[in-house]
Amino acid sequence: MIKKCILGGAAALLLSGCDNNEVGDVSLGLFTTKDIKIEVLADPLVPGVTCHMSNVVANLNLADPSDMSISCRQTGEITPAMITGIDKSKSGEVVFKKSKSIFLKSLKIRRIYDEQSQSLLYLAYSTKETSGSYKHAMSTVPLWGTTAYETPAQP
Repeated sequence: MIKKCILGGAAALLLSGCDNNEVGDVSLGLFTTKDIKIEVLADPLVPGVTCHMSNVVANLNLADPSDMSISCRQTGEITPAMITGIDKSKSGEVVFKKSKSIFLKSLKIRRIYDEQSQSLLYLAYSTKETSGSYKHAMSTVPLWGTTAYETPAQP
């Protein structure tokens, strides 16, 4: 019994590990082991975009809840070369991935380019169904006002 508790505690510590992207940590109360962690993430191919993501971390549990929120903004220059270098397929590309349990559940952030509105969409989602739903959240960053914005052709 003691070995199981030690192993469970060690696994929980590994899962909750320190995150160097963490900018906020809000306790959900005295009688819970759950916290809301807030992380800052820079898009690796479009460094002029910064996202802040909040998600619940359940310390001492083997799996974190799937709920999350995301907000992304332009915080620097976005150039045409940056937009040329990104995946423009309908499914976009994963720009961030974080394990949420030892049972293959993860949280991912995917960048999708909307050519018509010239916006970058950032979709945060859980890879495991919870209560009949895949949890997700989305934020957009318009290219309007950047050098990457292309003026639409006049008819």
